[in-house]
Amino acid sequence: MKTAVSIPDEVFTETERLVRHLNKSRSEVYSLALAEYVARHAPQCVTEAMDRVCATVGEETDEFAAVAARRTLERNEW
Repeated sequence: MKTAVSIPDEVFTETERLVRHLNKSRSEVYSLALAEYVARHAPQCVTEAMDRVCATVGEETDEFAAVAARRTLERNEW
C-alpha cells in the first residue's frame, strides 16, 4: 500500500539517520515503526503476544529456583 503523510522535519531527519544506521529502506523503517505503534496501542494484540510467549515457556519446574524461593520465603516474616 502506498500512502503520503506529513511529518515534522525533526522526525524525518532522525528517521533518515536511522535508515542509514540500520541499512534499511525508508519504507521499511516507517512500516516497522507504525507496526510497533499499532501493537502498543491495541490491547488485544498485546494480550495475544503475551499469550504466545507464555505458551512457549512451558511448565517445567526449575528445582534450584524452587528451593531458593522456598528458603527465602521461610526466612521472612509475613
